[in-house]
Amino acid sequence: MSERNILVTGGAGYIGSHVCKALSAHGYTPVTYDSLVTGHRSAVKWGPLEVGDISDPQRLDKVISTYNPLAAIHFAAAAYVGESVVDPEKYYHNNVAGTISLVSRLRARNVDKIVFSSSCATYGIPERLPITEADDQRPINPYGRTKLASESMLKDYSEAYGGTSIALRYFNAAGCDIDGEIGESHDPETHLIPLVLLAARDQKRTVSVYGTDYDTPDGTCIRDYVHVSDLATAHVAALNLALSAPPLGFRGVNLGAGVGISVKEIIAVTERFTGRRIAVEYKDRRSGDPALLVADASLAQKILGWYPRHSDIETIVSTAWAWMTKE
Repeated sequence: MSERNILVTGGAGYIGSHVCKALSAHGYTPVTYDSLVTGHRSAVKWGPLEVGDISDPQRLDKVISTYNPLAAIHFAAAAYVGESVVDPEKYYHNNVAGTISLVSRLRARNVDKIVFSSSCATYGIPERLPITEADDQRPINPYGRTKLASESMLKDYSEAYGGTSIALRYFNAAGCDIDGEIGESHDPETHLIPLVLLAARDQKRTVSVYGTDYDTPDGTCIRDYVHVSDLATAHVAALNLALSAPPLGFRGVNLGAGVGISVKEIIAVTERFTGRRIAVEYKDRRSGDPALLVADASLAQKILGWYPRHSDIETIVSTAWAWMTKE
């Protein structure tokens, strides 16, 4: 087996598959471990696929002992905020208990370098912008609370047992592979940009806009969109740091473009790019939606040498559209 194997849980998913491509490009062999409940077998192209659940210790032991990975990148999780509110048990089971199961089996095999897929949802509603890693983490939904619980666990484990855990807190992942080899496909789809593009492709569809009375220039929510290929690059940089440095303990790192774009701006950019009108249905605010979320990603620049290269909104929309309309 390759001496540069990296275990990638959830590597058949949207962000995970883009990270696997980036790992391969940097000389690593990504070993995808995925239940395929939401992941796609067709997205696993750059290394072996091992089908399994992170809550299955025997299956994890077999895969880890077979491949002897240098480190793990952990994506496998339930990731719908709305669903987490109505079915929190699923989220605590998958996201918290699953992470404990995984890290326990990694520790048993002396794998103590982990890059963790976290989220800006751990911050909740910010008191100031842009959001820095020093700001309080006060999540407002079970999804965010399970991500924070996993971060806390990794921090405690690092302090007690050593090793390195780097939690990458994404803002809004968007776009698709620059080369068009992989893309975004969720069921159900809840992300704004693909929903807007679906409405452009199928003129019978409408896009729901939740709230037009926020304290923002056009009244709609503002978010920080970061291209998935840029996120992939950040994971490789975090992995390289974990492998090359002495044990770092726990680090939380924001990943965002540092630019806020409103819902109405996303729709306008998509209409200009596709030349098609987007049908919009305006609705009341959703409970718990912050008006603005924008990242301060200066720590990622400092410790990872990471700068987003593809996260302008035009590139995000164009790559997502190219994937959606691919023959």
